[in-house]
Amino acid sequence: MTGTRIAALGHYQPAKVLTNHDLAELVDTDDAWITSRVGIRTRHVAGPDEPVDELAAHAAGKALAAAGLAPDDIDLVLVATSTAIDRSPNTAARVAARLGMTSPATMDLNVVCAGFTHALATADHAVRAGGARRVLVIGADKMTEVCDWTDRTTCVLVGDGAGAAIVEAVDDVDPGAAPGIGPVLWGSVPEMGNAVRIEGTPPRFAQEGQSVYRWATQQLPALARKTCERSGLAPEELAGVVLHQANLRIIEPLAAKIGAVNAIVARDVVDSGNTSAASIPLALAKLVERGELPSGAPVLLFGFGGNLSYAGQVIRVP
Repeated sequence: MTGTRIAALGHYQPAKVLTNHDLAELVDTDDAWITSRVGIRTRHVAGPDEPVDELAAHAAGKALAAAGLAPDDIDLVLVATSTAIDRSPNTAARVAARLGMTSPATMDLNVVCAGFTHALATADHAVRAGGARRVLVIGADKMTEVCDWTDRTTCVLVGDGAGAAIVEAVDDVDPGAAPGIGPVLWGSVPEMGNAVRIEGTPPRFAQEGQSVYRWATQQLPALARKTCERSGLAPEELAGVVLHQANLRIIEPLAAKIGAVNAIVARDVVDSGNTSAASIPLALAKLVERGELPSGAPVLLFGFGGNLSYAGQVIRVP
């Protein structure tokens, strides 16, 4: 049998930081209004000369270095993004070029905020099917490029960044002995497809925030518990919970409703805002980098948002 595991992680955020006080000079808002509704205090903003593929390549380079791998050790590059402006070359191909790779397969996945967990599952399936031995999985978005800076309900939410993971094959793996990737639970709610949108020319981000909030708080706990069941774990056995970093008012109650009473809950949204497909790997990489999650610890990842799509799995920390 061929299993999979995450060998290493990496993350990247642009240097420029935009605070709530900075935003108050652009739109009719203030720090108290933003923090009371979504919990965000700061976000990172990429410049006009920092495209999505550059953010992705920085995070990928850190993951490769952490794994002790060369770029050509990668067979497949998957990039989850919904903010790449150009249709071709795709973002994955541009990342491969930036890293100096010679012949990887390259593919973009657009599942918006659930993009990384979809891409991680796709990498897991590709390795288990024998299509690749090592996969570079990246979530990267430049949400500030698609937001309306005159709309205080959305511009206060978004930030830019990227997170990356190296997924590799493990032969004859004992799931309890090595970091691994559990079975995915994924799906969508087609009738709510318009609840989160990036549409138009130029493309602009918009959402029905209350609809997403109600769905997440009412439906997601049962889905998250089912994800744990597929991995053979009870929620109280989780060491960490990394949900899509959309809103602190969604994240904190959900962890309690899931039953993850012993878990460290990622709250990177406070410092990074909503970075869409980047939010889960960004938050996870930071927790691991700070030593808050030990190697081998089980962590629930669960992405949800645009389309309205969702995907989750329990992984073991590299």
